[in-house]
Amino acid sequence: MTRVRVLAGTRKGAFVLTSDGKREKWDVSGPHFGGWEIYHLKGSPADPGRLYASQSTGWFGQLIQRSDDGGATWNPVGNDFSYVGDPGTHLWYDGTPRPWEFKRIWHLEPSPGDPDTVYAGAEDAGLFKSSDGGATWRELTGLRLQDSAKGWQPGAGGMCLHTIILDPRHSGRMFTAISAAGAFRSDDDGETWRPVNRGLHSDGIPNPDAEVGHCVHHVEMHPSRPQTLFMQKHWDVMRSDDGAESWREVSGNLPTDFGFAIGVHAHEPETIYVVPIKSDGEHYPPEGKLRVYRSRSGGDEWEPLTSGLPQQDCYVNVLRDAMSVDTLDECGIYFGTTGGQVYVSADSGDSWAPIVRDLPAVLSVEAQVLP
Repeated sequence: MTRVRVLAGTRKGAFVLTSDGKREKWDVSGPHFGGWEIYHLKGSPADPGRLYASQSTGWFGQLIQRSDDGGATWNPVGNDFSYVGDPGTHLWYDGTPRPWEFKRIWHLEPSPGDPDTVYAGAEDAGLFKSSDGGATWRELTGLRLQDSAKGWQPGAGGMCLHTIILDPRHSGRMFTAISAAGAFRSDDDGETWRPVNRGLHSDGIPNPDAEVGHCVHHVEMHPSRPQTLFMQKHWDVMRSDDGAESWREVSGNLPTDFGFAIGVHAHEPETIYVVPIKSDGEHYPPEGKLRVYRSRSGGDEWEPLTSGLPQQDCYVNVLRDAMSVDTLDECGIYFGTTGGQVYVSADSGDSWAPIVRDLPAVLSVEAQVLP
């Protein structure tokens, strides 16, 4: 029987939520690593038992945990993350240079074909790769040491590398996004990189055609159409149809185009989802109404999805990695909130129900369909 596993990383531990294909009744396992911040955990597409988790605290630093049995047991793996080459500096908010620092892993991206290959996105702006299941890591220095890095600045959450996309059809092509630097593309397995931000416009950047410095919140790709990417920026929902060579705004009739998460339907590459947040100063839904917005046209025209979601007195946020999509025929959409709720829609967003209501603040949500 088909099963669905949802991995939720929170401020105080990791939770594994499992159900059958109906996605109506859920078993909850956790907290794993209680009291630790779990910025991200994600399963290997190549091995349903293999999970990776990013575990950190201000007291004890950063650890990578690995499970080989679907989250029943965990073991720490290699945690030697070292920036190599010239450590250099970047600019802080006041324009003064600061040294590059290693603080935490924001995102883990397992290879679709090899459970032992996994990528990690760090703060400050480092990209690391392991080919032995996390036992050892090497930095892909071509990203952090490129010429454009002198124009990067940290966003309010730090200079986090939060998005890693592996192109399923173009061998060697990868995308990353960094706040607040922008989006970047490699065509040689991450050895060399270049900014891909043409069409992005950001208030506060004096040069309207700036190559870098844009606060990109999240980027998603549909695997059947890898030339098309969707982006939620600090302000603006954006779309590219040429592998990020250029971008255009598709915010359309959204009540606000500020937000963090963006998702793409598993079978309909023109159906996308966002969760509008009131502003960059007020991180909660407009009017206190929690609404997911869906576009079936790849942007511009949006409809609010409200059935089963609180429509008054709701002041939660949905963070950048806290939305995920499963691959069942009736596509499931999932998202978690800073109020500790994880919601599921088993009908592509038409209706919603809480899986759990009272977790710690949710940092990430990842869905897997298991054999």
